[in-house]
Amino acid sequence: KGPLSRIHAWIGTSCVRRRGRRCLHPYHRGDRRKGRPVGAWPAGLVMVPMVEARLSAGTGSFETSGDVVRHYAFREDFLRRKGSPSHMALLRVSGDSMEPRICHNDVVLVDQSQKDPVPGRIYAVSVEDLVYLKVVNAMPGRLILSSYNPAYPPIEACTTDQLADLVRIVGRAVWVGRELD
Repeated sequence: KGPLSRIHAWIGTSCVRRRGRRCLHPYHRGDRRKGRPVGAWPAGLVMVPMVEARLSAGTGSFETSGDVVRHYAFREDFLRRKGSPSHMALLRVSGDSMEPRICHNDVVLVDQSQKDPVPGRIYAVSVEDLVYLKVVNAMPGRLILSSYNPAYPPIEACTTDQLADLVRIVGRAVWVGRELD
């Protein structure tokens, strides 16, 4: 069997061949040059958008464009274990405040349906015009945003009625990916 057949077997789909090695699965038909998904995706996969915004693991990021750059395939059962697949997005990390756990240029999967802070979990948090990736702990009337890197002091964000609109939990980080050099 060829590599394409092994991939189809692994994801539980079939590959119908005609005229040699051409695959007729709907995913493989169409024009890929246009940069968008072609046909139906194989069963069990969900395409998660990578958005142009960057999460700051440092002093805050103004890069908050929500434009979709591309999509990445994840197994649906994996995403369901982590949260709500339809509310997930991938974002690139900028900065070193979350090292060694999350490094500069890592990609983080954020579930935007998980907005209620669970102590000690990592969240994307918007404070005024800045977006951070931090460990969140809640206290009455404020959020404590902490880093793993001890060089960055905690940030206390007031969440009282007057300032509630300035502080917002975007979602919980549920997965991190890293490219190796």
